[in-house]
Amino acid sequence: MNRSKFFAKPLLILVVTVLGFLVMGYHPGIEDDGVYLAAVKADLQPALYPHDSDFFRLQLQATVFDRWMADFVDVSRIPVPWAELMWQFLSFLGILWAAHSIAQQLFPEARAQWGGVATLAAMLTLPVAGTALYLVDQHLHPRNIATALILMAVSRILARKPWHSVPLLLLALVMHPIMAALGISFCVFLSIALTERVNVGLGSWRGSLAAAVPLGWMFEPPSPTWRRALQTRTYYLLFQWTWYEWLGAIAPLILFWLLWRFAQKRGETLLARFALGVVFYGVFQQAVAMIMLTPSALVRLTPLQPMRFLHLIYLFMVLMAGCLLGRYVLKASIGRWSVFLLVVNGPMFASQQILFGGSQHLELPWRTSANPWLQAFEWIHSNTPVDAYFAVDPNYLAAPGEDYHSFRALAERSQLADAIKDTAVVTQVPELGPRWAKQVDAQAGWKGFQLADFERLKAEFGIDWVLVSYPQPAGLKCQWHNNLLSVCAIPGPGR
Repeated sequence: MNRSKFFAKPLLILVVTVLGFLVMGYHPGIEDDGVYLAAVKADLQPALYPHDSDFFRLQLQATVFDRWMADFVDVSRIPVPWAELMWQFLSFLGILWAAHSIAQQLFPEARAQWGGVATLAAMLTLPVAGTALYLVDQHLHPRNIATALILMAVSRILARKPWHSVPLLLLALVMHPIMAALGISFCVFLSIALTERVNVGLGSWRGSLAAAVPLGWMFEPPSPTWRRALQTRTYYLLFQWTWYEWLGAIAPLILFWLLWRFAQKRGETLLARFALGVVFYGVFQQAVAMIMLTPSALVRLTPLQPMRFLHLIYLFMVLMAGCLLGRYVLKASIGRWSVFLLVVNGPMFASQQILFGGSQHLELPWRTSANPWLQAFEWIHSNTPVDAYFAVDPNYLAAPGEDYHSFRALAERSQLADAIKDTAVVTQVPELGPRWAKQVDAQAGWKGFQLADFERLKAEFGIDWVLVSYPQPAGLKCQWHNNLLSVCAIPGPGR
């Protein structure tokens, strides 16, 4: 093989990965990373989070992600912020590498292959119908790593080497069980579609049911606090989706059915069978989701979020759309490619700027943040005792400019339950419901709290610090403030 050709694919994928990463942005500690990053830090430093660590520990019992990351940091001596950045970039690189391998097997033209990869790299922050998912998260998430592994497994199946997919899917399973189970389901249907005689039998049903295996607690009667937490997660509830979210669930299956017919007529057998595999998978998983989410008796299955099967379908839809654009529209025209890259990347970059308007687009380890919330978290991390126990506005994650950065993960201190992210944890771990409801209810009316209210929280829960708006309520002993927030100790006897 020509040496330049040997290095061409890795180099081009690296360039596309860097450009896609710059478009997507990087925001450690946001959203789900509030759970995962806090767990990694707790594994590395057990003295952290002496209070309420169950709000992130219990949810992670089914994954090795936090322990694996902690072991990696221990062995490599790479600091956590740098390790997270490295694995985020590598997972992104793995997704695009696997996507190119898939495109390479389905489309013979190089322009189609690179059209697909370039489109996917630009669109990785595309929302997936009503699931509250992006194709890739803007922070390190085990779902990102599992996605890369699943796509690699798909490429091995397309190459008619299905046994190569087994270790990849097993690794995905220990990283993110639900997404991996859906990936296994897709691989089963793809394998069936690739057989000479397509015959959907009981074997495919058995394989796909992996995506619907519940934990034992899901058959217990739901508690009032669990139902209360569930109602804050409308994207769990399929029959509360809007019409356009339903359209987003059904339209991709119609498009893949059309692609199957189109590829069949052109004699592109592998592409046709791939599209058919997507249709089989989508129809089956949609039926499973409706069976799981319709009867009230099965309400405890709701947190399994079966509609997340759309994640893979959307990813393949973007990839195939880019490949077809490359083949039929972009071709070999430099001008068309230039306009295409500008059009596909510009709006996605702009949308991330708007979504994280209070934060730097790339929150890299060596950069000092101008976000007042992150400044407060950094001061708390550097200047308060490791066992400090904080109360924060239970709705702080949705505050203007906060951009859903997690206090626990970034300040590295214990915190009373919040009313936004911790509700998702309660839906997964129902036994936390009573504690969550008690703490959130005790913080009701936070914006009007005075010294007596904070002293009540201290007497009831043992908190000794608060993060409040600046200027702070009278009587609080505040150690630090910026133009938005104050960090204050609650006067009185210590714990």
